[in-house]
Amino acid sequence: MAENKFLTAEEVSERYRGEITVGTLRNWRAMRIGPPFVKIGKAVLYPSSELDAWDKKNTVSCRASRRPSMDQSEEAG
Repeated sequence: MAENKFLTAEEVSERYRGEITVGTLRNWRAMRIGPPFVKIGKAVLYPSSELDAWDKKNTVSCRASRRPSMDQSEEAG
């Protein structure tokens, strides 16, 4: 079985460059939203593999911007 790394709420906040605060993570846990976590006693830990999956789930794909090529703009003009 592969070894799984666990992060504390502080480390998760650092992973997201402080854009997700420890307080936000606490609120999300209370509302059962946000990344999955493991609670052992008082310790709240976030499996890094679950954070990776959560990142993928929240990835926003953008359409490729369509910029006319020189040939198309010359033909139109």
